[in-house]
Amino acid sequence: MTEALGRTQILRDAMDPVRAAALHATLGLDGPPPGHLAILPPFFHQAYFWDPRPPAELGCDGHPRLGAFLPDLGLPRRMWAGGELAFFGPLRAGIPAERTTTIEGITRKQGRTGPLAFVTLRHDIVQAGVLRVSERQDIVYREDPRPDAPRPAPPPAPETAEDETEAHFPPTLLFRYSALTFEGHRIHYDRDYATGTEGYGGLVVHGPLLAQLLMLKATERSPLRRFAFRARSALIDHETATLCRTGDRLWVRGPDGRLCMSAEVEHGQDRF
Repeated sequence: MTEALGRTQILRDAMDPVRAAALHATLGLDGPPPGHLAILPPFFHQAYFWDPRPPAELGCDGHPRLGAFLPDLGLPRRMWAGGELAFFGPLRAGIPAERTTTIEGITRKQGRTGPLAFVTLRHDIVQAGVLRVSERQDIVYREDPRPDAPRPAPPPAPETAEDETEAHFPPTLLFRYSALTFEGHRIHYDRDYATGTEGYGGLVVHGPLLAQLLMLKATERSPLRRFAFRARSALIDHETATLCRTGDRLWVRGPDGRLCMSAEVEHGQDRF
């Protein structure tokens, strides 16, 4: 386990404006899409820095097999648990960029439903020789789900907010977001796998997609300096979610009042 600490991976991308325009359309955003040299909205870098693997190097869940870059910790199921981003300057479409990923931490713990492991990655994105974004990504590893395993009760979301927006997640949106971010996890587009193998009530909405929408909501007030988020419970494709904000706190509330994601933001005029 410790031999993976400090392991790095460098990916380079031309930052094709077409990909940003496709994400802009997928999210249904207003206004013209980003063109050449346009400033990309925060977190749009998720549509870049692909690391495509051939079918033989994928697991049954659609993720790349463990053991190449990410360590194999004996727990086959993994998901994005949360993260934090620091914005030092905008990324622009059409200017090549480089992302260096470092494995910064590996921990184990016993959860309410079984053993867990957490891997912390740091992504540093440099464009035109300048660090633009530094991102921490928290990945949780779990055992394969058991049909009889009890599901912990999700935490409740705050009942009121200063600003609320309804959000819907049809299968087409989830498929297109998976394609644009090169996210192969089958829970987001393969309903039979999501319900029959992993035991969800339908297709699972991507955690990064929820974080993306909260970031866009946060930028309605002023530019971002820092954004931290944590996934709290799964949101299913047929559920209507509410994107909420009160001050510098944001969250996603499920239709039954549960908390699906929580986030905190710091604003700064000299940053994104």
